[in-house]
Amino acid sequence: MTPDPIHALATAIAAVAKTRLGGEAPVVELSAPAKAEHGDLATPVAMGLARAARRAPREIADDLRSAILADSFLGAQLDAVEVAGPGFLNLRLNAQWFCHTLRAIHAADDRFGARQGNPKQRVLLEFVSPNPTGPLHVGHARGAAYGDSLARILRFAGHTVARESYMNDYGRQMALFGESIAVRYAELVGSAGNIPDGGYQGTYVAEVAEAIRAEVGDAWADRVSPPSDAAIAFFADRGSELMRERLKADLDAFGVRFDDYASERLLHENGEVGRGVAKLEASGEAFRADGALWFRTTDHGDEKDRVLVRADGTTTYLAADVAYHLEKASRKTADGHPYDQLIDVLGADHHGYIGRLRAVLSSGGHDPEMLEVIILQLVSLVEGGETKRMSKRAGTLVELNALVADIGVSTARFMLVQRSHDTAVDLDMEIARKTNDENPVHYVEYVHARTASLTAAAGGKLPADVNISAPADLHPSERGLLLRLAGWPEVVREAELRRGPHRIA
Repeated sequence: MTPDPIHALATAIAAVAKTRLGGEAPVVELSAPAKAEHGDLATPVAMGLARAARRAPREIADDLRSAILADSFLGAQLDAVEVAGPGFLNLRLNAQWFCHTLRAIHAADDRFGARQGNPKQRVLLEFVSPNPTGPLHVGHARGAAYGDSLARILRFAGHTVARESYMNDYGRQMALFGESIAVRYAELVGSAGNIPDGGYQGTYVAEVAEAIRAEVGDAWADRVSPPSDAAIAFFADRGSELMRERLKADLDAFGVRFDDYASERLLHENGEVGRGVAKLEASGEAFRADGALWFRTTDHGDEKDRVLVRADGTTTYLAADVAYHLEKASRKTADGHPYDQLIDVLGADHHGYIGRLRAVLSSGGHDPEMLEVIILQLVSLVEGGETKRMSKRAGTLVELNALVADIGVSTARFMLVQRSHDTAVDLDMEIARKTNDENPVHYVEYVHARTASLTAAAGGKLPADVNISAPADLHPSERGLLLRLAGWPEVVREAELRRGPHRIA
């Protein structure tokens, strides 16, 4: 029997409908009926076919009922099929179906629910992608929990997945970061200084300065009051290296690991940005006006064209994004195959990027549909009924490592993926700290502990060759539990196709 017993029923009913009524095989949805006494599963398929067939739904349902019972595969698994209401088909499954289902679950073991026979894809999944100018905060935590969960789901479904984080380590922000560290370093060596306008204020800046001083001593003491260009460049470079190490350590502690870290700075240094911008201009997608180079994003649904290279010759963030996505689209896997799909997990303020980035791929000769952009809505921390205000440059962020120290990895990850990615999340810290049923993670862990206890009491895992035979009948609780287990593959399928780890949570 198929490892997806409910899907097998739906497929068989669709085939019967096609044979009986003609036309294309309909999509058959099977779910629990409104009341348990109506049966085990129900489908509204007859109502969906009524308009095209120009027949009453109940008449179609009666026709399908007879055909289902006459079908050798379906008839062997059903005790009864009833027509109800405006045209629902209610199915009551026999004990043999439940027996086959339990065998399928047992045989599949920890692969139960993995999709069978679907096209496998090579996926390059980019998520988190922070600036190494500050620590990871709760916004990054949501991206990390979501991206890692999605990668696990895609791999479970049989896809090849490479995880990547893109470091925004280039430009004016890095100079501000370097100058901010230099000022804190100056204080350590006995000089005064002021954080620049728009600079970084958090205590982590002073910690980075202390770490650098421990490495170099007072070697830069005479070049930080005020900071020279060389000092700013040095402290920016070394500071970003130390922050990257910290970011990776925090992600590792959060259970999130990447196959690779890409660098915006490296794209500039190896000429990828210049080549990418030149490719857009050569294709006619970019034009020069007012001394600047512009990307024709209005041709792709944007409200205005976007600058790639300013009149002073400096590039914008978008120019680096052009280079990065053209490079990703041309990249090969370790076994020499191109990626089938690029997935970017971006923050709530990146809606406008979707059309632009697809236009980039199109201009570079790639299929724009290979790019999927997932927008994560904001996450807020709620404490005592009030939402905390957070700012990286003001140094008022709640850091990822502080969040984990407060409520733990499991609680943080679960509560951050418990809602759909397109819904804002208010993470209630008071509930997250509770050890009762108000905390959903505590409840899940309790159920897991009880399940493990029952398994141990039953003598552990069933042997592979165990004889599972059908009883004369099953208790309603047995039927309900087996139906819930049989529905697991559909939960996984929905989570994969809709990019929704929250369906599993």
